[in-house]
Amino acid sequence: MAPSLRSVGKGLELLTGQVGMSHRYVIDIDRSGYQLGSWSKAGGLAVSWQRHTYRPGGATHLTIVPGDVSYPNISLSRAAGADSGRVQEWLVTVTRDRTPLSGAIYLVDFLGMPVVTWKLREFFPIGWRLTEFDSGGSRPAIEVLELAHTGFLDAEAKLP
Repeated sequence: MAPSLRSVGKGLELLTGQVGMSHRYVIDIDRSGYQLGSWSKAGGLAVSWQRHTYRPGGATHLTIVPGDVSYPNISLSRAAGADSGRVQEWLVTVTRDRTPLSGAIYLVDFLGMPVVTWKLREFFPIGWRLTEFDSGGSRPAIEVLELAHTGFLDAEAKLP
C-alpha cells in the first residue's frame, strides 16, 4: 500500500526539523543579478565584544561591561564547478563598482528551505582562491570566497 500524502508530509515535517549532513549555505546579494550558488562550508560566522573593566570609586570588585563589537571575515568554500564562473563574473563587477553590498547568508536544508539567516549589513569580497588541484588525486579543487562585513546582528531590533 502506497503512503498517503499526509504521511509523506508528516515525514518531511519531521525531517526538516532535524540537523543533517545535507545542509548548505546560500548567499543572497541585494541589488544584484548574481546567484553564486550554494556553498558546503562556512567559517567566521562569529561576533565578539571587547571586554572593559572598571572599578567604581571605592569598590573592591571589578565591573565588566561589553565594549566594541567585532566580526571576523567570513570564509565560504565548496568544490569548484559551474558556479565558479559566476563568482568570477561577480568579482569583476565588484571590482568596477566599489559600493559595499548588503544581503544575507542562509543555512538551507536539503529541501532548500532556510534554517538560519545571517543578514549582512555591508560586505565586500576581500579574497578568492582555488586550492591546489592534483588530477591524480581523489579530491576536488576547492573554491574559497572570503568576505569582510560590518556585522549581522540587528542592533536596532526591539528588545522584548
